[in-house]
Amino acid sequence: MTASENTLTLLNKHGKWKAGNCLCNYCHFFHFHQHLFHSHASNDVVLLNILMALLKTSTTLSFRATAFPLHGHTTNTRKLHWKPTQAALTSSFHLPMRSFEAKNRTSTDDVKRLRLITAIKTPYLPDGRFDLEAYDTLVNLQIENGVEGVIVGGTTGEGQLMSWDEHIMLIGHTVNCFGVKIKVIGNTGSNSTREAIHATEQGFAVGMHAALHINPYYGKTSLNGLISHFNTVLPMGPTIIYNVPSRTSQDIPPQVIQTLAQSASLAGVKECMGNDRIKQYTDNGIVVWSGNDDQCHDARWGYGATGVISVASNLVPGLMRELIIGGENPALNSKLMPLVEWLFCEPNPIGLNTALAQLGVARPVFRLPYVPLPLKKRMEFVNLVKGIGREHFIGDKDVQVLDDNDFILIGRH
Repeated sequence: MTASENTLTLLNKHGKWKAGNCLCNYCHFFHFHQHLFHSHASNDVVLLNILMALLKTSTTLSFRATAFPLHGHTTNTRKLHWKPTQAALTSSFHLPMRSFEAKNRTSTDDVKRLRLITAIKTPYLPDGRFDLEAYDTLVNLQIENGVEGVIVGGTTGEGQLMSWDEHIMLIGHTVNCFGVKIKVIGNTGSNSTREAIHATEQGFAVGMHAALHINPYYGKTSLNGLISHFNTVLPMGPTIIYNVPSRTSQDIPPQVIQTLAQSASLAGVKECMGNDRIKQYTDNGIVVWSGNDDQCHDARWGYGATGVISVASNLVPGLMRELIIGGENPALNSKLMPLVEWLFCEPNPIGLNTALAQLGVARPVFRLPYVPLPLKKRMEFVNLVKGIGREHFIGDKDVQVLDDNDFILIGRH
């Protein structure tokens, strides 16, 4: 009997399926993930960790529910003084981790030393599910080319198009398969503080080394609200704050970051506001990664950035390592600039998804609303690959121009 089946047997034995909250959905949850990860029987440990993480979440819910007096109770309620539980009252309260959840924990200082981090792509099967074989190949190629960390389920990895079930399971899968070779940073941020708390608890429970957190978007908040939002998740473990106003429509100003830097868990900032902003932080001892591939060389060698969280390294990880770790290299930076400009001619990850399909390392499957670049741009990419050299790109197939009808667009999955 597998670890996952043992867990289910224990839950059934103790009647947990009939509890009054989300535990009744665990059986469906488990079978969903068996289906999602059908080709990876080794993920039983991850499934066990996920179930324990969700048990903690549901326990928190039951704490809150039972804190209220029961309806129709014979006790004179006028003499009762309701006391909220710590979980309901204190934003920084988190249920303790179990020993197996701590095995992959890393220090904030370890995260601060990472120089090249890839915002890894999530490939899909024709029915819209994760293509784990292609995903594992992509991550292995990052490791082989000296990349030091991966962001799982970020903007590039299309976390915004995943359910939280998919999201946490992909983090767990990455940790289980690659966590001893590369740092796994889970994008568990949300514009909802409640979601960010639960996702981050579950991400650390399945072993991620650090969390990436964006500021609340759409329903924007005040600067004090930003500080309160981030302070609810910082105590859980090493954290990178992500500032990308082009997507959130709200800048995280330096005074907010300087306040958050008082926490020992703040690893640093992924900053997309340019190199002058980066220098403001590095002059004050705050670790920063450039979030812009077109500025990362100068950010690293001229403005004090520790490194880059890169999209381009999905395609040319070896060249990006040389650019960020191998020393100042303006000639290589200039050589890569046409590729970077092509990648971002439309909102990321449209260009990357198109490129990986043309290189034959990912199926040409897009989850809507993303669609491939037009034919003219697809032809341009072939010329870019030839100009830089096919040997510098991942994969071993010839680059090709795909026709419109080669692509599969998935709306419902």
